[in-house]
Amino acid sequence: MIQSEFDGRIMSAAYEQADSEGEESLRPRRLADYIGQSKIKGNLEIYIQAAKSRGECLDHCLLYGPPGLGKTTLAGIIANEMDANIVITSGPAMEKAGDLAAILTNLQRGDVLFIDEIHRLSRALEERLYNAMEDYVVDIFVGKGAAAKSIQIDLPRFTLIGATTRAGQLSSPLKSRFGVEMRLEMYTPEELCGIVRRSAGILGIPIEPEGVEEIAMRSRGTPRIANRLLKRVRDFAQVKGNGVIDRKIARVALAALEIDELGLDNIDRLMLTSIIENYGGGPVGLETLAASIGEEAITLENVYEPYLLQMGFISRTPRGRTATVNAYRHLGIPMSGGDQLSFEV
Repeated sequence: MIQSEFDGRIMSAAYEQADSEGEESLRPRRLADYIGQSKIKGNLEIYIQAAKSRGECLDHCLLYGPPGLGKTTLAGIIANEMDANIVITSGPAMEKAGDLAAILTNLQRGDVLFIDEIHRLSRALEERLYNAMEDYVVDIFVGKGAAAKSIQIDLPRFTLIGATTRAGQLSSPLKSRFGVEMRLEMYTPEELCGIVRRSAGILGIPIEPEGVEEIAMRSRGTPRIANRLLKRVRDFAQVKGNGVIDRKIARVALAALEIDELGLDNIDRLMLTSIIENYGGGPVGLETLAASIGEEAITLENVYEPYLLQMGFISRTPRGRTATVNAYRHLGIPMSGGDQLSFEV
């Protein structure tokens, strides 16, 4: 899997190298074992059964949603359910037309081609995908300069699965060529409990129901974060406890990791505290806020801000970011008259 441009933070949903520990064994391989995303699962079962009964490939699929929700896992499940081979690549990994052509011409009939971060494909490569997806042909240029000529090569029928965290950055022509579009939603605490229990069983980690709940509650609705926290809490249970994850050791471990009961870490709280204490609750510009806490503006916007917006701790205004009443309450900071006025404006 291609590593995200953002890493090094335990509460980031971006893929980290450390996640490779046991990740393949934790991935479900069949729809029956996949926890959550019930609407997507129900529809996929119908699409797959219908395609197999007709002896056809599944339509091209677009999977989109926040990172860490299981898009890569779902692509592997689709391939397994279709009894197909899967070829995995990513948008950033393909830089030249030859890279894409080499992958396409090596596909066999019925194969699944999974392109992660498909929104990062160059526009030139994206346009070359149009004919491959629609007419199952690819143009290859032979020679250089005036002697160059184009050769059209027929491709076997295949299924393209594209995954992206930014569906809005896909061009309309590319998006329209996907027959199936599925948006993955954040997981409920109950679904995350099921994922933590399953992962603990696979990894052989003794865990009590209260320990499961404590980890699930702080996982920000994201299976990848839940599995990452499970592994770190396991370390504390082995060194500080008796090897069993219960509520007490889970709380000790998560407190040491500076992760509170809603899944906010020290950077999240620093961001909120800076808005409240340094800028009177806001509004404050993103660049100014980033400079005040020593982070890059793009990191705040793409990594930290989405969850804080989802939880209702900050709001975006034309003048900048503003802390909400919920942020004051969560941090235990009383609202002064000036802060209250800033929030209401």
